[in-house]
Amino acid sequence: MIAQMTLTKPTFPAPDHDHDRCTADAMDHAEQVCERRAQKFTPIRRQVLQALLSSHRPLGAYEVIDELAKSMPRPAPITVYRALDFLMENGLVHRIESRNAFLACAHDHDAAAMVAFLICERCGSVGEIPAQPVAQSLNAAGVHFGHDLFRKPEGHFSGSCPNNTAISRHEGSCLPSKPTNHRPGVRSVRAPSH
Repeated sequence: MIAQMTLTKPTFPAPDHDHDRCTADAMDHAEQVCERRAQKFTPIRRQVLQALLSSHRPLGAYEVIDELAKSMPRPAPITVYRALDFLMENGLVHRIESRNAFLACAHDHDAAAMVAFLICERCGSVGEIPAQPVAQSLNAAGVHFGHDLFRKPEGHFSGSCPNNTAISRHEGSCLPSKPTNHRPGVRSVRAPSH
């Protein structure tokens, strides 16, 4: 049985959204999750989550370290990886394996919820959506052919976010430009293996 995720926030924030409010809401959510689970939301865990919340793009661990180094002594990689592990275990961060990057999550779903990531090839922003119907169809097909498809319930799709789709005929982008590691025009779906 695959748990369900409900969507209570826009998949992609508008370019002019109140990012400070967005970050504050995500931090409040993290505090509530940690309190409910009797987990310690230590300063380094909080700082790593804030670094990930600095944009709506996935960041690699060393990008997180670079972001943290702007406001504190450069932390050791192991310290950041431990904080990332904690945040993932508590559903506050997702790892996008194909990008070897991490994405803050402010959605209220459990670890078993099937989610999909919509990755904008133009600006690098990522939206998170519920993907239970897709997972059920793929799992049914996998079972039919004797294969257990989803051990870890997430995948990703690449394309253009609504903000870029709306301005695709004009110069510019919905967020400050940042190169992505994905070739434009290539659509992919990946079920992470373990």
